[in-house]
Amino acid sequence: MTEQTFSIIKPDATRRNLTGSVNAMLEGAGLRIVAQKRIHMSQAQAESFYGVHKERPFFGSLVAFMTSGPVVVQVLEGENAVLKNREVMGATNPEQADEGTIRKAFAESIEANSVHGSDSPENAAIEIAYFFSGTEIVG
Repeated sequence: MTEQTFSIIKPDATRRNLTGSVNAMLEGAGLRIVAQKRIHMSQAQAESFYGVHKERPFFGSLVAFMTSGPVVVQVLEGENAVLKNREVMGATNPEQADEGTIRKAFAESIEANSVHGSDSPENAAIEIAYFFSGTEIVG
């Protein structure tokens, strides 16, 4: 089933000029980039986007990290896109990520792990709508 998912190339990756390398891995996994923009997330955007983690001890450092530099927000499309994106991203902890995954190749740490991806089709729809209007998504 063709579906859409949401992806962020995080500040650690954009700082090291890895956007093209990450995109190549996403496309190599069979995902199409149907919307993409480079933004500098504001404090308010990051706090709202990651609001589900507000009570967690890492919330403040996560918001600080995600606002520390530009990110690339994307809509990816493909067969089972949510699962496929999570597979190509690799485990959150790069030390546990499989060879050939984005996080194994590029992550600096558990927090600076280069990419974010939606964990379900339902969350993908919410996350996509947070950053993109329907007219910005071109299949």
